[in-house]
Amino acid sequence: MSTLRISGVAALWHREPQTGFLCLKHELFGTQSFIMPMMSSLLSRSLVVSLLCLLPFSAAQARLEAKPIHSSTLVEIADTLKLGHYNRINLDDALSGRIFEQYLKDVDPAKSYLLQSDIDEFEVYRTTFDDQIKAGDLSGAYLIYNRFQSRLEERLTAIIALLESDQSFDFTVAESLNNDREKAPWAKTQSELDQLWHRRVKSALLNLKLAGKTDEEARELVLKRYKNQQQRAEQIKSEDVFQTFANAFTEQFDPHTQYFSPRSSENFQINMSLSLEGIGAVLKSENEFTQIVRLVPAGPADKTGQLKASDMIVGVGQGDEGEFEDVVGWRLDDVVDLIRGPKDTVVRLQVKSPERENAPVRVVRIVRNKVKLEEQSAQKRVLELNHFGRDFRLGVIEIPAFYIDFAALQKGDANYKSTSRDVEKLINELKTENIDGLIIDLRNNGGGSLREANETVGLFINRGPTVQVKDSTGRIEVLGDHDPKLAYDGPMAVLVNRLSASASEIFAGAIQDYNRGIIIGGQTFGKGTVQTLLPLDHGQLKLTNAKFYRISGDSTQNRGVHPDISFPTLYDPEIIGESALDQALDWDTVRSAPHGNYIEISPFITELEARYEERTSKDPDFQFMREQIAHLDELKAEDALVPLQESALKQQRDEMEGWQLEAENRRRAAKQLPLFKSLTELTESLETDAQGKPINPEAEAMLAESGRILIDLMYLTLKYSAASAD
Repeated sequence: MSTLRISGVAALWHREPQTGFLCLKHELFGTQSFIMPMMSSLLSRSLVVSLLCLLPFSAAQARLEAKPIHSSTLVEIADTLKLGHYNRINLDDALSGRIFEQYLKDVDPAKSYLLQSDIDEFEVYRTTFDDQIKAGDLSGAYLIYNRFQSRLEERLTAIIALLESDQSFDFTVAESLNNDREKAPWAKTQSELDQLWHRRVKSALLNLKLAGKTDEEARELVLKRYKNQQQRAEQIKSEDVFQTFANAFTEQFDPHTQYFSPRSSENFQINMSLSLEGIGAVLKSENEFTQIVRLVPAGPADKTGQLKASDMIVGVGQGDEGEFEDVVGWRLDDVVDLIRGPKDTVVRLQVKSPERENAPVRVVRIVRNKVKLEEQSAQKRVLELNHFGRDFRLGVIEIPAFYIDFAALQKGDANYKSTSRDVEKLINELKTENIDGLIIDLRNNGGGSLREANETVGLFINRGPTVQVKDSTGRIEVLGDHDPKLAYDGPMAVLVNRLSASASEIFAGAIQDYNRGIIIGGQTFGKGTVQTLLPLDHGQLKLTNAKFYRISGDSTQNRGVHPDISFPTLYDPEIIGESALDQALDWDTVRSAPHGNYIEISPFITELEARYEERTSKDPDFQFMREQIAHLDELKAEDALVPLQESALKQQRDEMEGWQLEAENRRRAAKQLPLFKSLTELTESLETDAQGKPINPEAEAMLAESGRILIDLMYLTLKYSAASAD
C-alpha cells in the first residue's frame, strides 16, 4: 500500500493481489476500483492521477489553476504598490507572513474547514509568498485554495447527508456554540470539526424554530442553504481565487487599497451602493455575512429608518410574498445582484444586529428606487427653542454628502448643483427668517467632493487654508479659501457622529481649528486617506496615494475629529470606524499651516459641559441612550456562547426584547406618553417626516441639545466680551 496526495489530500492505493486491479481510497472520493491490471508502481501512480480527473465532484474544480494573465497582473500590482502607494512597505519575509495569515483568514475566516495538518503543510509559504509574488508565481496560493475547496465540498456533502438523514436533534440538552472563532486554534481532527458543524446546524435549526418554523420547515430551509452553498462552491473560477489572493496582498498596505477583477470593477463603479435602481446601501463581506457599511443618505434603505451601519443581512426576498433566499455564506457580488432590481419593485431583507449572535432576525421592506440628487441635497429648517426664559430661532442645515454635478459644470451650466452653492442659498434664506445661530448637521455624512468641502468652509471664514494633502512622495499641498466673502458670520455649531467621514471631517476639522464654531456629537470615522483608481491590463487597482491633514497639522486618519462636547453614541468603535479596520494607516502630524483664529472656545468648554450634563441627566431621551449603551456593554462583557437548548435560547431572547420594551416605556413614562404593550406596537407607532422617513427621537434630542449648547456658548461669549470691555 502506498500514499499519494491528490488535490492536497492523502489517498491510499494498492493492487488487489488476486486481480491485479488498482484500488484507491481517498478522503473525499471514498474507495474506487479501476478495472485495469497495473504493470508497475510508477505506471500505477501516474494512472491514479489521470483517472481521478474522471471521478465525480469535481477533481477538475478542485484543480483550479492560475492563468498567464493572472501572473503578469500580480507582478503589475506589486510594482504599482511599490512605486505609488502612500505607505512604503518592503515586500519581504515579514510582509509575506502577514499575507499568509490574511489569505488563510480570507479563505477560511471561521476556521471551519481546514485542519491544523493543512496549515502545517502550508507553513512553507509564510516566508516565500514575497518571492512568489515578485515572480508572478501563484502556485502556493492556488494549492491552498484547492485544498480549501476539497475540504469545503467534503463538509457540505456531509452536512447535506446529515440533513437528509433521519437523525434528529435534541433541543433539550444544555449545550452551547461559540461562533467567535477568530482566535480559536485550527481543528486537529475531522472529529473536532464534526462536533463544531453538528452544533452549527443545530443552532440554525433552533433559530428557525424559534422564528415560528416547524421542525420539517426548518430542516428544509437549512438543507436548501447548504445545497445553495454547494452549488456556488462548484461555480468558483480561477478569477475568484486570484482576486482573493491579490487582495490578501493589497490589504497589507491599507484597508482601502483593493484589486478589482473585471467583473468586480463594474460593481465598484456604483460603489456597491445599489443606487442604480437599488436600495442605497454600501455593503461588505464580514466572515459569512453581508454587512451594511453605511446607508446612502435619502436612499430607499435610509428612508425605512429600520437599518443601520453594521447590520447583517441574512436573507433576501423578492416582492411582498417571495420566499426568502438565505444568503449566509454567499459572495458579496451575488448578494448585490439579488438585492438590486427594477425601480418601484419590492425587496425584503432579513436583518440581524451584530451585538449578539443570537439576536432575533427582523424583516425590512424596501421599495427599490434611484437615489434622487435633490433628496441628497442640503436641506434647511428652523429649530425653535426656549432657553434662559426666551425664545430662540436656530437655523439647521443638514448636509448628507459633499456633492457637485461635474457633468453640468463641464457643460458650462451656470446653475450646476453643488454643496457650497446650495448651502449659501439656504443661509441667505435663513437670514430672512431672523435666526439667532446656525447648526450644520453632518451626521452620517460619508464625505464626497474635497473641492466642495473646501468651498463650504470658505462660506464661514474670511480667507485662509482649509486642508493639507500629503502625497506618497512627501510633497504637501495646502488648499484653501481665497475669497474674502462671507456667507455667514454669526454663531455656529457643527454636529457630527461616527459616520461622519472624509470630506465631512475636513469641514469639521477646519471649523474647529479656526475656532469658528463648536463641534458637538461623537468622534468621527477617521477616514483621512485619498484613493485613486488605476487601470491594469486585467482589472483595476484602487490605490491609497495621499493623506489628509488639518491646518493644525493633525491628521484626520484613524482618530478622526474629536468633538468639543461629546454625546452618547451607540456606534461601537471596535466595529465602526477607521480604527476598527485591519492595517489602517496611523495617525500622525505635519507642520501646521499659518491661519487666523476666531474667539477661543476652549475657556468655555468646562462650563458648557457642566450645563450639558446637568440638563441631559434629566432628559428622557438622553437617559434612554445611556441606558442602551450600558446594556450593550453588559452584553459584550457576557459569555459569547449561544445556547443550543430551546428553553435557554428562548429565555435569553425574551429577556432581550423585554428589556428593550421596558426601557422604551420608561422613556415614554417620563414624557407622560402612553406605554407600549409590545415591540411591534412600538415599530408601528413611529412618526415620519416629510419624506416618509421615521423620525428618530434620539437624533432629534441631540439636535435640540446642540441648539442649547450653542445658545449657552453665545451667552458665555457675550459675557466674556462685556467683561473684557469693562
